[in-house]
Amino acid sequence: MTSDGKRGLRQLSLVMAAFLGGAVAARASEATSERATPYAPLGQLARVLVQIENQYVDPVDRQRLLDGAIKGMVAELDPHSAYLSPREFAQFNEDTGGTFGGIGVEVDFRHDRVLVMAPILGAPAARAGIQAGDEILAVDGRPLAGMVAEAIVRVMRGAAGTHVRVTLKRRADGEAITLDLVREHVRVRSVDGKRLAGNIGYVRLRQFQSGTHEELLETIAGLRSASSAPLEGVVLDLRNNPGGLVDEAEAVADEFLAGGTIYTTRHRGKVLDEARAHPGGALARVPIAVMVNEYSASAAELLAGALQDSGRAQVIGGETFGKGSVQTIYELPGSAGLRLTTMRYYTPNGRAIQARGIHPNVLIRYANDAAAKVPFVREGDLDGALASESLGPPLPPASEVVSATSRPEFLTLDDVAADPTTGSDTALQVAHRTVLQAVAGH
Repeated sequence: MTSDGKRGLRQLSLVMAAFLGGAVAARASEATSERATPYAPLGQLARVLVQIENQYVDPVDRQRLLDGAIKGMVAELDPHSAYLSPREFAQFNEDTGGTFGGIGVEVDFRHDRVLVMAPILGAPAARAGIQAGDEILAVDGRPLAGMVAEAIVRVMRGAAGTHVRVTLKRRADGEAITLDLVREHVRVRSVDGKRLAGNIGYVRLRQFQSGTHEELLETIAGLRSASSAPLEGVVLDLRNNPGGLVDEAEAVADEFLAGGTIYTTRHRGKVLDEARAHPGGALARVPIAVMVNEYSASAAELLAGALQDSGRAQVIGGETFGKGSVQTIYELPGSAGLRLTTMRYYTPNGRAIQARGIHPNVLIRYANDAAAKVPFVREGDLDGALASESLGPPLPPASEVVSATSRPEFLTLDDVAADPTTGSDTALQVAHRTVLQAVAGH
């Protein structure tokens, strides 16, 4: 090949390289443009939708497919973000409002069993004789075994005035009983209380729903008026409290604190908000102890962490669930809703609750948990759980470990002995003793 031929080949190669380079650049620019618009992926969704509608073995409902696609997209984010259908959003609003159509039982989902913790006073279940400890086997002939908690709640609830057949078993050796009940509008109180020995108030807070703060104030007023002796201290029971409305938890914390930070929130690494307590709280000057367990979560952990970091309370019980994220609720067209994780929250000392939980000052260990090898699932065990991003020093190990024979099966107000030393609730005994000692040294 001549030098001119070689030179021509080189020139052709350069032209081709320039052409190909331009083509690559054009494709990269096109890809960048597609990434810049949120609508580009919808083309793929439309292609899949058409294939399903045309080729699936049976006819399909397009809206059902699209709802499923949205649910899947949101569920990919973390365990607590969710797209709520109109029915699910209505149920969510019932849960946070504390009023719903149902038979009026407080249940616990434990080891694939649905156990009645307590019938709500005056509700259909209580009038029909349903008792704490009864196991609900079926609703309208549909067995509950294997169903997820949300589905069980859905079949038990319904419009006021509708009939429902509930099949239950009384204790372990009882026979199955079927009751025909009529659902009513049921209002669930989130706060209960009673006086304990030594003029100590016991306050059980089930969850944070609309009106919880007002219920707390009513409960405290009732405890104070029940005796001429002053209320010397308070045991706050947050065991089995799954959380709820953060603003209600903040208002409750404000009653126990005279000032300082309650919690802070961060969004994408930046401080978004700092909630602070105000002077004049109803319980800001009395000694307190807080009880938690492995089922205390979210806003319950926020409250426990605020009281622990501020030095207001000793926390007694088990390590909590570890849900330290905040979900914002967005109402969507068509009465649907979006529950979206938007923030992480932190204790006053900057400790992350997310995937870590609140570590008690006094750890209660139950022998029957160890014997049964009870597997406690916490936030960090969930698929897709957010990582922990702690800003402050970790809490030192528990200052005391107390061994107990058995974990209380039910945590109802009737089970609370007026003198905790006569009962079998070890955590309550320790909490009561802790407050009495604080009162003596106050």
